[in-house]
Amino acid sequence: MFKKLRNRFLIVNLVSISIMMLVAFATIYTITYQNVQRETNMELYKVSDFYHSPYNSSKMPRGEGQGSGTGGNTGSGSSSSSGSDSFPSDTMGGDNGGPGGDPNSPPARSVSFMIKTDDQWKITDTHSRFDMEDTFYTEALQKVDQNKVGDSERQTGQFALDGTDWAYVVDPSGAGHMIVFIDVTAQQGILTNLIYTFAIVGLVMLIVIYFLSRYFANRSIAPVREAFEKQKQFIGDASHELKTPLAIINTNADVLLANQEDTIANQAKWLHYIKSETERMTGLTNDLLYLTQMDDSRSTMIHAKFNMSDAVESIILPMEAVIFEKNISLDYNIEPNLTVHGNSEQIKQVILILLDNAVKYSGPKGAVNVTLQKQNNDVMLAVSNTGEGIAPEHLDRIFDRFYRTDSSRARKHGGHGLGLAIARSIVDQHKGELYARSVVGEGATFYVRLS
Repeated sequence: MFKKLRNRFLIVNLVSISIMMLVAFATIYTITYQNVQRETNMELYKVSDFYHSPYNSSKMPRGEGQGSGTGGNTGSGSSSSSGSDSFPSDTMGGDNGGPGGDPNSPPARSVSFMIKTDDQWKITDTHSRFDMEDTFYTEALQKVDQNKVGDSERQTGQFALDGTDWAYVVDPSGAGHMIVFIDVTAQQGILTNLIYTFAIVGLVMLIVIYFLSRYFANRSIAPVREAFEKQKQFIGDASHELKTPLAIINTNADVLLANQEDTIANQAKWLHYIKSETERMTGLTNDLLYLTQMDDSRSTMIHAKFNMSDAVESIILPMEAVIFEKNISLDYNIEPNLTVHGNSEQIKQVILILLDNAVKYSGPKGAVNVTLQKQNNDVMLAVSNTGEGIAPEHLDRIFDRFYRTDSSRARKHGGHGLGLAIARSIVDQHKGELYARSVVGEGATFYVRLS
């Protein structure tokens, strides 16, 4: 059950984080893509405006066959070579007319070229800062989506040719078209690398998150598992505690039924056994109900300041005779007029539980000592006894419900193993502290700190 719960937690966690990462990466990629496209279009329009400028037109050399309508021969060779004279290659990155720049060079940071066509999309002129073959211009023109080109609006697009990414803008130019191309391989490389980076980072993060989620899932489930195991143990222990008196009651009832003709006086001892076990079950159920009420956060008790010294004395004095009959010495040292904030009846119950336990486990001719004193801003109650003591492995568990230090669950001391659990629950509700210290063979001391 807990393995399925952990796996479900992992799946929900990984799916949620994966969706958030996907949304974040998609948002970053979209913003980056739009910025790259915006910069590319700005550069395209800038280069296109340069080719449209009158100054450039007057300076731009023309080939002899310009306007003849042949697909790439017309003016291509002469334009390319003469364009090399007009557009030196060392103007990469230079602005038009800037220091060290050629005023006839297009203001592009990338490789660019221009193709002019007539209205039938036949090449009439070409210009480039580098020498290019006529077939290259023809192939580039074929990549242009001519069907989407309007009569008056600029049309942009991109394509790949011979391992290079190109962006283009188509401008209507008189009776034909002028198409300007720039190399955007670097920009596309940025976007491609961004996708690869996202994929690698996302995969690594998911692996790390998986192990972190697994670790925290195990830690998160541990208290639930512990509570579940305690609940199972509680149900088992309660059933065990109830089963014994029920068996005794059932057996004694059978004896009574087997001797129906006998008088009640002769069968009185069986009735006393039934009554004794009934009272025992009543005490057990009352303790269980009390613990349930203590655990219920809705149950509120009235807390007020009361005299802790008087509360301890009111429990010790009536028990002195009982302790004396058991041949156990009692010594107590109570500092007067110490007050705490809480419920006096509940605190008295804690004192009674601790004192009763100390008497039970003090051993023959043992000794019980009770001290109450102020410690800093708190009041400290200590109840100690002589006896066998408590082994270190049991100290943290003696406050669990039905827990007994002896594995055989011996009943020689009576009780149900709920007293210390009730005491701990009361002290916790008062925001105090209840703990034990013990040396095996010498005895144990229980401490209650209240403020």
